[in-house]
Amino acid sequence: MNEQFLKDNGIDVERGIELLGDIEMYNETMEDYLTEQETRIPKLKEYKENKDAENYAILAHALKSDSKYLGFLNLIDLAYAHELKGKENDTNYIDEHFDELMDEVNKIDSICRQYLGK
Repeated sequence: MNEQFLKDNGIDVERGIELLGDIEMYNETMEDYLTEQETRIPKLKEYKENKDAENYAILAHALKSDSKYLGFLNLIDLAYAHELKGKENDTNYIDEHFDELMDEVNKIDSICRQYLGK
């Protein structure tokens, strides 16, 4: 897969390359992102279930930051909303909008795997 595949799927590759320096570093960062997701997403779900808004906000912040570096525009906005609601201890919002966040996470993870040939 090439960069155009990412662009066609709504990912701002240029922004990522601008922040990370070059396509090699971008690709490495994407690999790290996927590895991180393997532990981050189960923990995010656990924090949601346990109404642990403080730790939920910390993980949502990390997801937002990684998304910024990689140009995942929709995921930046969704993760940021979840980060803010976690800081406000708004577990109702988190419960009501968690599936929306997870749908975008799954979509992005799938695009990343296709792009990286995984």
